[in-house]
Amino acid sequence: MIGQGTEASLIVDIVFWVLAVSSIVAAIAVVQMKDLFRAALFLIVCLLAVAGMFVLLRAEFLAAVQVLIYVGAISVLIIFAILMTGDIEEGSPSHNFKWPVAALAALFCALAIFVSTSTDWNLLEPAIDAGRISADTVTDVYTNTVPVIAHLLIRDFVLVFEIASVLLLAAVIGALALIRER
Repeated sequence: MIGQGTEASLIVDIVFWVLAVSSIVAAIAVVQMKDLFRAALFLIVCLLAVAGMFVLLRAEFLAAVQVLIYVGAISVLIIFAILMTGDIEEGSPSHNFKWPVAALAALFCALAIFVSTSTDWNLLEPAIDAGRISADTVTDVYTNTVPVIAHLLIRDFVLVFEIASVLLLAAVIGALALIRER
C-alpha cells in the first residue's frame, strides 16, 4: 500500500531530519544575522532545504521550480540588491519589539500546532479503502506529477495561471524600466 516503499526507509527519515533541522537553523540565522549578505546566504540554504523536502514528498516539479525561481533568481536578485547598497555589514538597527514579536511568534506556533493536530485530514489510504479514489489514480499522481500539475494549471486554474504570468511580465517590464539609461 501507500507509504510502504522507499519513503518508509531509515535513510529517508534521516534525510528528512537533516533537511528539517538545517531549514530551521538557516531560517533562524536569516532573522538573527546582522550582516545582510550572510543572511541572504542562509536564506539560500533554507530555500534549498525546502526544495529537498519537496523531493521527499515526490513533488519533483515543485522542487525544480523552488530551485530555479527562488534559489536561482530571487536569491541572486536579493544578493545583487544587497551588494549595490552601502553599509551591508551594519544591518538594520535594533528595536524594542523583540519580546512582543517573540510572543506573537510563539502564539502563532501554538495556533499552528493546534490547527494541525485538531484537523481531520483527508488521508489517501482510507479514501482508497472507502472507494472514493482508485489506487491507480493515486499511483498515477505519485509517479508522474508534472502532467497532473499541467492539467491543473491549463484546465482548472487557467485564470490564476494567466494572472500570474501577466504579473511576472509586469515585473520584468518594471525591472527593464528601472535599469534603462536615462
